[in-house]
Amino acid sequence: SITSEWRPNNSPKLLDLLDDTVPGIGTYEDFNTIDWVREKSKDRDRHREITNKSKQSTVALLFSISDAFSGWLLMLLIGLMSGALAGGIDIAAHWMTDLKEGVCLNGFWFNHEHCCWASNETTFQERDKCPQWKSWAELMVGVSEGPGLYVVNYFMYMCWALLFAFLAVILVRAFAPYACGSGIPEIKTILSGFIIRGYLGKWTLIIKTITLVLAVSSGLSLGKEGPLVHVACCCANVLCHFFTKYRRNEAKRREVLSAASAVGVSVAFGAPIGGVLFSLEEVSYYFPLKTLWRSFFAALVAAFTLRSINPFGNSRLVLFYVEFHTPWHLLELIPFVLLGIFGGLWGAFFIRANIAWCRLRKNTCLGHYPVLEVVVVTLLTAFLAFPIEYTRMSSSELISELFNDCGLLDSSKLCCYTSNSGSASGSVNATAANGLGARLVGPDLYTAMWQLALALLLKMIFTVVTFGMKVPSGLFIPSMAVGAIAGRLLGVCMEQLAIRHHEGDIFRGWCSPGADCITPGLYAMVGAAACLGGVTRMTVSLVVIMFELTGGLEYIVPLMAAAMTSKWVADALGRESIYEAHIRLNGYPFLEAKEEFRHKTLATDVMQPRRGDPLLSVLTESRMTVEEVERLIADTTYSGFPVVISQQSPRLVGFVLRRDLVISLENARRNQEGVVSMSPILFTECDPPMSPSAPPAVKLRSILDLSPFTVTVHTPMEIVVDIFRKLGLRQCLVIQNGRLLGIITKKDILKHMAQMANRDPDSILFN
Repeated sequence: SITSEWRPNNSPKLLDLLDDTVPGIGTYEDFNTIDWVREKSKDRDRHREITNKSKQSTVALLFSISDAFSGWLLMLLIGLMSGALAGGIDIAAHWMTDLKEGVCLNGFWFNHEHCCWASNETTFQERDKCPQWKSWAELMVGVSEGPGLYVVNYFMYMCWALLFAFLAVILVRAFAPYACGSGIPEIKTILSGFIIRGYLGKWTLIIKTITLVLAVSSGLSLGKEGPLVHVACCCANVLCHFFTKYRRNEAKRREVLSAASAVGVSVAFGAPIGGVLFSLEEVSYYFPLKTLWRSFFAALVAAFTLRSINPFGNSRLVLFYVEFHTPWHLLELIPFVLLGIFGGLWGAFFIRANIAWCRLRKNTCLGHYPVLEVVVVTLLTAFLAFPIEYTRMSSSELISELFNDCGLLDSSKLCCYTSNSGSASGSVNATAANGLGARLVGPDLYTAMWQLALALLLKMIFTVVTFGMKVPSGLFIPSMAVGAIAGRLLGVCMEQLAIRHHEGDIFRGWCSPGADCITPGLYAMVGAAACLGGVTRMTVSLVVIMFELTGGLEYIVPLMAAAMTSKWVADALGRESIYEAHIRLNGYPFLEAKEEFRHKTLATDVMQPRRGDPLLSVLTESRMTVEEVERLIADTTYSGFPVVISQQSPRLVGFVLRRDLVISLENARRNQEGVVSMSPILFTECDPPMSPSAPPAVKLRSILDLSPFTVTVHTPMEIVVDIFRKLGLRQCLVIQNGRLLGIITKKDILKHMAQMANRDPDSILFN
């Protein structure tokens, strides 16, 4: 740094400024950005001290070993806690979702599937019907068929949905306002160095866990996958407080939170490798190799814990296990790419529509009535969802059914084909029939197709309106549901095309008579990946999550083709993913690493103060009193002050943070004898000559950063932006020939970038 020429040879290290004897020094206020350089230096100094002491005694050596092991122990605890919570959420959500339709007489705590498992009176064709499971109409009115049954069940479905959603929004509003939404935009911002106190606290963890179950069970078009990342990060933050190394260092804590993001996806999808890649590709700001290993370990422990709990009851970790028997053909890449285009279009449409709706909510009276909004949306969702079988079932069940390949034992309407004689038959006969028309669409499948088309439309509208409401709401499952419906529809169309035109030039090569050459379930899987990719702009992590989620390892190429196509199409229509769009909507100070700075501006164009502005507020190294410094603090709101030699000779000495200055002055007034308003403040190494009657000086050199980052007035802004991104700076001082001219903060850069992109620069809300 240029300031080194004024530093005395025996000056303290950069981070002697963190004097642990004064509580609060080196900490940050709410809605402020951490100083990554300072935090990393503090950790290096601490590690160096522990290493040196470990050579002196056995106790110190044991402490050094336990300190090195503490990171792995913390990962183990995060994995165990997150896995256990995710398992509980899965089981509770499954039970409460089924509670909307009926109750088990053997025990109210059994969901529909578990209730009928033990029954000896269940037929294979109607495996979901058993005398032990009673619908609400059968219990209350005593009817088992007719319009009365339908009306009572309809009414009870809506009542339960409203109750669950109302409880969720009331709990969020009363106890933990930060528990709403997905949480991923805020976690991205926190991982970039921003501080939002309480966002990852214990109350947020408790309320988010409870309300996530309620929100998913209410039938709203939302998923639990995004919020599970928030839950895992809350677990990590709470557990960090038991380890001094992570409690006292914000940068180290963010390494743990990066690993926790991987754990969240691992337990959400049963995809530990996909979780690590998701954290690396989508969420993390700083991801060293050590964090990669620890993320992998934590995700492994979490997946193992979830597998031990076995929430899906199928002894598998994967959520949507598929077993397709027909290999895909090269020509099928054309419809897969079409699904990719659809996914990109859906992603771009969804982001624009959802941001417009959220902006409307924010800027109108709609935002003042969050409870009413949730209740009305739930009422509409339940009212329109119940009549259609595919919207009435939970999104996870729907995706599972759409991914399914029709086998001999399937009783689903999606597998109701007719034989070549034209007579309708179940899938048993249809699949066994040995003829070209063995897989022609039957009347039930026609009905299912129309219902799926209507469900697609409803899912699209409800997902746009639901994401961003004051309840926990994830986006992964609704987006996958939209894509899976579109994919299944296209898959059935392709299948019928192949059957009816099996002798044509296109299909002759791979469709032999009587064989299934198209798998509609595969199209649903590819469509789900395409739509999720269009909304989140994930690529590598998305493909890995999809094949871990389904077990379909041999279908990586179709998934890759769809994911890349959807990203290209969506990027052509808008560069931001849904998370980045919400970060910008909320005005968080997040410097996106993927966004290039192409403008030819200089540091002098962005620095404060500008021409005509008041002079920069500075401290001098030896000529100010306690009263003058306290008045400067009271009159300004700046996060820190440059320290110069004198007002006449503004050569830079260092930089001091406002919070450190306030705490040090309060501590001096309280504990140092003789300190009064006229006491001089010294940032110098040596004491200047003073009269014997003068009050004692307050020495604050220990809190002074002697090597702040500096640039010259002619430094191009693209280099300044790069420095801020890669080093995670809070501020950078602008000098010319050693003289201090101005300062550039992260907020100044964000405002400048917004101005250059013709956006409102005042949309950056926080310090």
